[in-house]
Amino acid sequence: MGGALDVNEFVAGYLVEVEEHLSASMANLLATEAALRAGESSPKAIRELFRSLHTIKGLSAMVGVEPIVDLAHAMETVLRAADRSAGSLSASSIEVLLRGLRSIEERARALAEGKPVLPAAPELLAALTALDLAAAPSPPVPTIGADPEILAKLGPGERVQLAQGVAGGRRALRVDFVPSPSRTAEGVNITTVRERVGKLAEIVKVIPLSVPATEGAPGGITFALLVLTSAPDEEVARAAAADGVRALTVEPPVPPAVAALAEREPDEPADREPQLRGVVRVEVARLDDALDKLSALVVTRFRLARAAAELRARGVDTRDLSEILREHDRTLRDLRGAIMRARMISVAELLERVPLVVRGLGRATGKQVRLEIDAGKAELDKAVAERVFPAIVHMLRNAVDHAIEPPAERRRLGKPEEGVVRVSCFERSSNQLELSVADDGRGIDRALVARRAGRPAPESDAALLDLITLPGLSTLDQATKTSGRGLGMDIVRRIAVEQLSGELSVSTSPRAGTTFTLRIPLTLTIVDAFSFLCGDQLFVTPVAGVEEVVEIDAARILRGPAPGEARGGTTLPALGEARGGTRLPAPGEARGGTMLIERRGEVVPLVELGALFELGASPARRALVIRRHGAPFAFGVTRVIGQQEVVVRPLEDPLVRVPGVSGSTDLGDGRPTLVLDLVTLSGRLSAGRGGRGALARVAS
Repeated sequence: MGGALDVNEFVAGYLVEVEEHLSASMANLLATEAALRAGESSPKAIRELFRSLHTIKGLSAMVGVEPIVDLAHAMETVLRAADRSAGSLSASSIEVLLRGLRSIEERARALAEGKPVLPAAPELLAALTALDLAAAPSPPVPTIGADPEILAKLGPGERVQLAQGVAGGRRALRVDFVPSPSRTAEGVNITTVRERVGKLAEIVKVIPLSVPATEGAPGGITFALLVLTSAPDEEVARAAAADGVRALTVEPPVPPAVAALAEREPDEPADREPQLRGVVRVEVARLDDALDKLSALVVTRFRLARAAAELRARGVDTRDLSEILREHDRTLRDLRGAIMRARMISVAELLERVPLVVRGLGRATGKQVRLEIDAGKAELDKAVAERVFPAIVHMLRNAVDHAIEPPAERRRLGKPEEGVVRVSCFERSSNQLELSVADDGRGIDRALVARRAGRPAPESDAALLDLITLPGLSTLDQATKTSGRGLGMDIVRRIAVEQLSGELSVSTSPRAGTTFTLRIPLTLTIVDAFSFLCGDQLFVTPVAGVEEVVEIDAARILRGPAPGEARGGTTLPALGEARGGTRLPAPGEARGGTMLIERRGEVVPLVELGALFELGASPARRALVIRRHGAPFAFGVTRVIGQQEVVVRPLEDPLVRVPGVSGSTDLGDGRPTLVLDLVTLSGRLSAGRGGRGALARVAS
């Protein structure tokens, strides 16, 4: 490396590459461990782990991070020893390799933070060197029916992978691609063929073969793709631009062993042609800057709309201007969608580290836990993902440490020794994500929680949630390494409700398990919102939190029924009582009881926002219906103006920050307009903590 080369220019890109390979390595090592517990093999995961480590070693050597080079090299040696002995990785080997990955991660983080990178720990290097892999039984090598030139280039790992795929019900095929100038001119090369075939089949290996130069093969080369697939032969051949496919015979079925690696270095196959990658890495700060610029455009659009309205009021013909504004609105919405898509990350990527978290919790508590993840195809803003991940970790810690019983207790209860924690999520709408963490443990002991809190036992799940999210409340007598300080669920509530303006709910059954559910917005900065008036005061609220906008019929408003009193044959709930039995004091009580409206046979408490904010507003004509813990709640407003995109600016000053007010926005008149979080506001009212004076001061 010449002295004129500044490696600092490459450090940022190096760190991103290492982070990706570390994430893949963690996933592959955990997959290997899971397969080992099940008595199965995972040859593909082992090979991918080896290649990731080899890449990390090469990148680290390029930028001169020698401690990471030493660790990666020692781990490669462990895997080569497994190849030479044709044995499987033992549980102790996996544990030491995991320590190695964590050490690499720590040193990469130190480099990113500008701190000194510590040398590799001698005891860890010694442990990697001392791993006894030769004792593992050597698995029989599956017999593959293929040409000798194919068999000569097929390593033990690929043989096991082919046999495992056939044992799983797929077919092993060989499909040949012959490159030519005409195909290259059409954009068909080995890279595009790999991409197309990869959508239909699992590519085990691509082997370049020399053939006599002919008219059909002018380059004297062909690529043999060995694949596992359930797709029809014709589709695979069409994807590979081949005349047909050939079946490979594989026997016997794969034994329970972990695939060995080839003796040689992981090859960068000759079938790979130089290409530009289809991914561009962009710093989040640049995306944040683009979003800020977009936010300014949104505010400018409001100002243009106001100016056009003033011109129309003066009798100016603004038809052409109105058409331009409509086109501008469409373009701005498309631009917003494009920028937000660039900021989105998949939930599957967010949950990549969850298996490692659960594994560590299981080992720390001595419990057997199986993790199931159903992330689907949901995506969310990176800023939201960074905020919500700590809440997910706290819910997982709560599930493993508190909910899942020890193996002996599960046996006594007739349950499998291995507990199950399931993380699932899906998009509830175009702008809201629902994420749940469920377990099959003991459930929450309501009486125990009530005793700890010094309060009556909660009868509903909503009331139970209010108790378990109290700061400092814990059901453990003594704090452990994993939990017991009474902060976890309080942190989850603050993240989900206060920071993300979402909703947290719980459902629990004795000895059956508990499910915590988060409903959070996909993004926080630019949202679709309803604007409405309370008297002369303008407010907005996110569309995601509103279930329905209904008209209020003043003649059908019910006031002040006694608890259980029947009216028209319908038994009404107690004053201010929602389905969960939670008290809902409202301004209407001062003049004769809580107001209630009926919506499709459902009794809904009604609170007039104008009266709550002491604005002296006229009677409400419309109501925004929301749900909290499944129970409906309506907020009366004077007039709903419409739906529009708004830029939400959080209220940073603690002197003006009030629960129920998530931020402010500018609708083009230069004045701040409050953004209301009606779900949080209903929760404050339900708990009798409305803070009406504070709300009134902020509203004014």
